[in-house]
Amino acid sequence: MRYDMHTHSKYSPDSMLEPRAIVKHGRKRGLAGVAVTDHNTIKGGLEAKRYETEDFKVIVGSEIMTDRGEIIGLFLNAEVEPGEFEAVIEGIKEQGGIVVVPHPFDRIRPGLQPTDEDAKFFDCIEGFNSRCLFQSYNERAVEFASRHKLPVTAGSDAHFGWEIGNAFIRANAASEEELRRDILDNEIEYGGRLSNPLNQCLSKVLKTWRKVMLP
Repeated sequence: MRYDMHTHSKYSPDSMLEPRAIVKHGRKRGLAGVAVTDHNTIKGGLEAKRYETEDFKVIVGSEIMTDRGEIIGLFLNAEVEPGEFEAVIEGIKEQGGIVVVPHPFDRIRPGLQPTDEDAKFFDCIEGFNSRCLFQSYNERAVEFASRHKLPVTAGSDAHFGWEIGNAFIRANAASEEELRRDILDNEIEYGGRLSNPLNQCLSKVLKTWRKVMLP
């Protein structure tokens, strides 16, 4: 079963995807579930969770800004406020969440640049992000994960419906708890393809438009 572990809804400033539409697109693409990881909020995940079914799971998450770059928290049930690096990680782990570093070596998008000393803070590394401009960025992430024996997750980083499912993990899990366990036990595989770079341009235009039109 395939799960896209990084998507964004209208609750992110650079997306207008309805949470219900994320579930719809995910099902059309044959996924078993998605993680909704909006910027600095779990609102999109909580709303999408209402459309979860027996054969399609929604993981509530958030891509949270720290003073060193963004961290994804998965399997959340409460908001984690942006802030200091270790405080954000503590906020994720206090509620049983999983700490994932998204697109860690992407030189185009500002993000957290992990050091070897940081590895002890992380549960997983996002080793395939479809919005990376170059596959070499993903390869560096996989190398870092391998060096520190960390599980590798994957996600489309979708901000538009047509991107959902471009990257995914494979797991035998049929429930949220089984999926969480399989990720932490590194009993997953990943796959995917890079998205059209124009999607990032569209997101930037949308973010600017929303800032002007919807202050």
